[in-house]
Amino acid sequence: ERCCVMTSRLEKNIEMTEHEKRKVQIRITAQGTDWNRVAEILMNAGLSSLSAEKQKTVFLRSYGVAFAYDGEELIGVGRVLSDEIDQAAIYNIALDEQYRGQEIGRSIIEALISQVPGCTVILYTHPRTIAMYEHMGFRRLKTAMRYVGSGDEGVEFMEDHGFLLPEHYRFHDNEYENIPYSPETRIPLDHV
Repeated sequence: ERCCVMTSRLEKNIEMTEHEKRKVQIRITAQGTDWNRVAEILMNAGLSSLSAEKQKTVFLRSYGVAFAYDGEELIGVGRVLSDEIDQAAIYNIALDEQYRGQEIGRSIIEALISQVPGCTVILYTHPRTIAMYEHMGFRRLKTAMRYVGSGDEGVEFMEDHGFLLPEHYRFHDNEYENIPYSPETRIPLDHV
């Protein structure tokens, strides 16, 4: 449970109004986390409907975590999966609505990236936040895929909310997408 023993913190002052400043802390430990609040934040952001107990399992099984606090109030969450050497993936970035647009999400992302130095980092996000992540330095991938098994209940939601491209969609800007699949088809690696 690596994410439970990390103790360093990143701190950032966020200007809330012209006259008031609050100190928002980004903690990279799950110790003392209110899992009901984690589930509530993710549910309100439309990212997950898992129970508090399942959220606890999800976050504790992740390679790293980041939680944003305004004083003792949990206001934002995020997690990263990683092999610790080469690859990492960021998931579940969510903030309480009243704190959005104040660079706190950026601080959560930075805290997660700092936990996976040297790794290629990918991000799974909602279509409505693509421009924000591009502003942070992320670039869209054209080849990411999602497995859709029989009885997959999330497919309809993902189609309705713009997560999935239509089946068999092609971008038509490279020759490889136009090669029909068959077990005999081999793309020479010297052409990649």
